[in-house]
Amino acid sequence: MRIFNKRARFEYELTPEKVEAGIVLKGVEAKSFRDNRIDLSQSHVRVLNGEVFLINANIPAKGILKYEPTRMRKLLLHRSEILALVTKTKQKNLQIVPTMMYNRKRRIKLELTLGKAKRQFEKKDSIKQKTGFDGKLFYKTASQV
Repeated sequence: MRIFNKRARFEYELTPEKVEAGIVLKGVEAKSFRDNRIDLSQSHVRVLNGEVFLINANIPAKGILKYEPTRMRKLLLHRSEILALVTKTKQKNLQIVPTMMYNRKRRIKLELTLGKAKRQFEKKDSIKQKTGFDGKLFYKTASQV
């Protein structure tokens, strides 16, 4: 099962380099993953005190009253991988973006990609390329029909 972050391709200019990270989840959250009820569109990754966290990923739980669906979740990476991510983000002014969540055997993994945030006009250009719309509208009048 794979859950994609479609918003990441629109918001960021992604590099081809990818890193696989494990994620610490509660049992109810793992069940929500199996039910395909996870939203990664507003999520981002931060490095705090040498540890990597997934922030603002919406993973709802069924049947629990006092539960915060957008809590911080720890990502499992080796120290060398964390160091490589931190140095690349600082050198090239990039951000760590979660692009996909999937399972490998019984483990739930998160794919992280480095990306640079697009500016507003770059987003508009990507929409134009995708739809083929050049911004000109032509209306037919009653005499032209």
